[in-house]
Formats: sequence, structure tokens, C-alpha cells
Amino acid sequence: MRGAEKAAFTRGVEVEALMDQAGAGIARAVTKFFPSPGTCIVFAGKGHNAGDALVAAQCLRSGGWRIEIRLAFKEDDCSELMRKKLDALRGTAAAKTPDWTDRVDHDPGVTIVELSAYLADSLTTSQDAVAAKTYPGGASSIVVLDGLLGVGAKPPLREPVRAACRKINQLRQKRSVYVFAVDLPTGFDGDSGKTDRDCVIADFTVTIGFAKSGLVADGALDFVGRLEVVPLPDLAAKGKSKEQIAAPYSLAPFLPRRRFSAYKNQFGRVGVVAGSKGFIGAALMTTEGALRAGAGLVEVFVPEEIYEIVAAAAPMEAMVKPRESYRDLLKGKIDVWAVGPGLGKSRTAEILELIEKAKQPMVVDADGLNILADKISVLKRCKGKRLLTPHPGEMNRLIASKKQTRMKTATHFCNRFPVTLLLKGSRTIIGERNRALSYNTTGNPGMASGGMGDVLTGVCAGLAGRGLSLYDAARLGAWVCGRAAEIAIFGGGASEESLLARDVLDHLGKAFNELRNAA
Repeated sequence: MRGAEKAAFTRGVEVEALMDQAGAGIARAVTKFFPSPGTCIVFAGKGHNAGDALVAAQCLRSGGWRIEIRLAFKEDDCSELMRKKLDALRGTAAAKTPDWTDRVDHDPGVTIVELSAYLADSLTTSQDAVAAKTYPGGASSIVVLDGLLGVGAKPPLREPVRAACRKINQLRQKRSVYVFAVDLPTGFDGDSGKTDRDCVIADFTVTIGFAKSGLVADGALDFVGRLEVVPLPDLAAKGKSKEQIAAPYSLAPFLPRRRFSAYKNQFGRVGVVAGSKGFIGAALMTTEGALRAGAGLVEVFVPEEIYEIVAAAAPMEAMVKPRESYRDLLKGKIDVWAVGPGLGKSRTAEILELIEKAKQPMVVDADGLNILADKISVLKRCKGKRLLTPHPGEMNRLIASKKQTRMKTATHFCNRFPVTLLLKGSRTIIGERNRALSYNTTGNPGMASGGMGDVLTGVCAGLAGRGLSLYDAARLGAWVCGRAAEIAIFGGGASEESLLARDVLDHLGKAFNELRNAA
């Protein structure tokens, strides 16, 4: 980021131009999750990070949001560009409501106060009473923008910024507001991911230009929250990174519009090997995931003893077929396999043979992984390409190693075995030998429930059936499943407690459409 900025300035790009692009992107990120106007409380420092936040506030203001600004420093101590953006915001409010500074009780649209005065009051002051009003969308429409410090700052925090961070965290805890960090949370080291004891706890981090390495560190997640990248057209990266973020603008090209002459055989025949007595739901969710990811045809192969139950409950679009032995499947005309969800371990030898000898690409999950764990050497002689999708517990069974970071675990595994790895978790990692390690950005804690992995397996298989490489299918699949979960909560009436795997299935269409429109 530093190098790209320096190169841009050398070419004559103005700092203010980048600030305007960044601020507009931050505002878009806010409205992506909160489309109905509400209240935005901006905690502003004195530098360019504050300027970015103020531009975002002005964009939100034009969309009907009420803006409250908390200045951590006196205006005279702030940078010239930051003061310019503050004056622009003030001018917008004055143009819409004369004498706004004396009319807080008339809801003028913008309130600006120095933080020292604000902190002197309790949470029940008139300023917070304004913020606590019910706006369209209810309390979820109250957001905080953390624009205190940018990427150039390092912990430890100093006053008055430390007090401001405490106030943000207090509002988040007691008012249940949502916090958006501008570029990175204040008190957070963008290089290492280390944090100050009073570091801002963000629900969303809208990072500018490029993701900073510290944002994807294992210990950073609970401070960073949902990670969104705002690309700046005037910035260009030099060279290739060993790590990357899965972002809409980079994934959208994998979803081209279909030709009018398209027919089902062009989008793959997916074979699902899943389910056992007591675990038919895994087979059903995997199947529907593949269908909703665009697979042309989906065949579900299940043991004879559960055939009637699965056939009665399966999506009408799927073909359910009973099997006495999975060995027969090696002769089938399948383009991509999805193997493992709900299988149990009663047919270990047959499943191992299928994993090893099938020539088609295969997504292996759940019990397929547990079966592999007992004979991991099979992965070195598979006849087709394999995508493994373990959660942390399954990963520990696959490869016993000393405690290390998720990044190192994924890299080590992909160097050892010729597979694609999707290491599930709150910041899912996709890896493959000789390719950049990719970090997923979407999703929320509501996905910590049964069935989410089954849906992901089906989606990845469906995408691979359409012709994507397993690496790209994994990146795209993780993104759309996480985004569908977000849409279910922020636009579909679900909560972190109520979210189910079926909600993700129901909202996959919106996630795909959003991704395609990002191109």
C-alpha cells in the first residue's frame, strides 16, 4: 500500500483524489449491510484516516443518514485536508438546515462536537439520546465509523485517542451499535496483527487499496470482523503476493453470463456420494448446494437402506440412485464428485478406492476426510484432482503437527500433497501448491452451525462442474456461501442465533447476482 501510494503520487495523483475514492467506497460498504438510512457516528482523528471517514459521512449524508462527528483533537490541530472535508460536511448540513449548530433537538442532520466535551458526559447525555433514536431499520441502523488512526500508526495508544477507543467499545457493548473501522481498527498493527489493550473492536473493517497482512493474522479476527477491501483505481500493485484476499471484483470474472444457446450438459454432471442412516440431511444439503451453484445435472448415490427416505425428501431436480457398492461408481459418467457428508465409516474401503481411482475432479468433505485421515498416503496417488474442505478438527486428524498458524498449516499441507485445500474457519483459507494463499472475507458467526459445510461442498462441486478449477471453485464457493449468510441476516430477517444452512441455500441467488454485478 505504501509503495503503491508513493508511485501514484509520483505520477501526479492527488492525495485528495484517493481520499474521495476511499470515502465513497467506505460509504458503499456501510450501505451494503445497512441499506436503510440511520445514524452514523464518526470518531475522527486529525489525519487522512479521519478525512476518509468524513468523506464517507458526507456520502451517507446525501443518502439520508444522520451524521454525528466526534473530534478527538481541536480543529486547529487537524491536517489541512481533514479540515477541508469537515468544512464540506458542515457546509452540506448548513445548506440543508440553516443555523444547524444551535438546533440539535430539531435533528439537523449533522452534529459536530469535540470529543473532550463528549467524553465528559455519560451515556445518557442528549448526544447519545439522539443516537439512540429509532430510525428506519431500528437499532441496527446505528453505526460507528472509526476514523481515528490509519495504517501509519502503531500501538501503544496515547490520549486522547485511547479514551476515544474506549468510548467506541463502550458504545458497541452497551448500545449494540455496529462498528466500521476505516482501513484498520485503531490500536491495531497492520503489519503484525498485534493490538493495544484498548484496541477498537470492529464488526467490519473497510481496508483501503489492499489488505494489510496483519488483518488476516489468526489472532486478529475478533478485532477486524468482516473484512471488506475498497479498491482504488489510481493504485497499482507491483509484483505478485504470496497471499491474496478473495474480493468481488477479482471473483466476478468467473461468473460470465450464459449464452442463450446454453444447455444442461455444458454445466456439468455432479455425482454426490453422501448420507447414511440418521444423516440424510447432509446428502440433501450437498445436493441442493450443487444445484443452486449452477450444476447442469446432479445424481445422488445413497445406500439402499436410506434410498426411499432420500428420494422422497430430495429436491425434485435431483436424481437419487441406490447403491449396494460404491465401487460401481467408477464406471459412471460423472464430471465432478462430491464425497463425504454424512457417510459414516461403514464402507471405508469402497470410499478410499473411489477417492483414489476416480479420474474426475472431486470435493472431499466430512467423513470422506475422516476416512482419508487413516490412510493419508492415498492423496499422493489419486488419479484425479482433489479439493479437501476440512474444518479445524478434521484438519488436525489429517495432519498431526505442532501448533502453528493456519497459514503455515495450509501451506505445509499443500506442499506435502498435490491437492487443493479449503481450510474452513472464520477466515477460510484456500491453498494449492505454487498458487497464492487466498483468504475468504465473507461470513458471520451465525454460520457456526450444522449443515453449512455440506452446502459448501455442494456449491464447490457445482462450480467445478461448470468448468472452474478446484482452486477457483473453492474461492468462489466460500465467498458466495458467506455472502448468502450475510444477506440472510442483514436483509432476510435472520439472526446469528436463528441462521440455518437452509437460509444460506435460499440466499445463494442474491449472492451470485451481487458478485456478477461487481465485474
